[in-house]
Amino acid sequence: MINGAPTDSNSAPYKRGAHSILDPAGVKVAKEYDTPDWSPDKAQQEMEQAITAVGKDGFDGVYVANDGMASGAIAALKGARIDPASRPVTGQDAELAAIQRILIGEQLMTVYQPIRQIAETSAELAVNIVNGKTAEAAALATSKVDNGQEQVPSVLLDTIVVTKDNIKDTVVAEGFLKAEQICTGPAAAACAEAGLA
Repeated sequence: MINGAPTDSNSAPYKRGAHSILDPAGVKVAKEYDTPDWSPDKAQQEMEQAITAVGKDGFDGVYVANDGMASGAIAALKGARIDPASRPVTGQDAELAAIQRILIGEQLMTVYQPIRQIAETSAELAVNIVNGKTAEAAALATSKVDNGQEQVPSVLLDTIVVTKDNIKDTVVAEGFLKAEQICTGPAAAACAEAGLA
């Protein structure tokens, strides 16, 4: 597990969320790191250390908390002569490079946060608050998130898992990325199979 920066308030909920699924399923975490600065270079070093510690066959996959660090983990796999396609690697943020890695089979998935829905919900909250309609804002913010200081009223929206099978229907359909951006370099050949070309 390559988690995010311990100084970032987003990291702990991601880590807890991953453990809430992995632990009850009996998944044994061979090595776990909290990666300073969400650094791809540090993630690569951590993955190299993990491979050295548990061996090339000592792990089945790599949970990575974002796409930048996934690039580092994948570089470490390649450096150890491990085919990234043989070990599922996760990510988050639906970065262009990650979408391309997904197409060519180096990364299993990424998480896309629906930007338009986030923006619309944020605007609705802000307008209600500015206009003194705190009850309306409170009616939207039905969840609470612990920021380490207090329970903050929040609106929690569903995120979207992006795999090779739904790139066209998610990040492309919503205009987050364009097919012509994605279908370049090594990913170009895989675009037709994914319905992007």
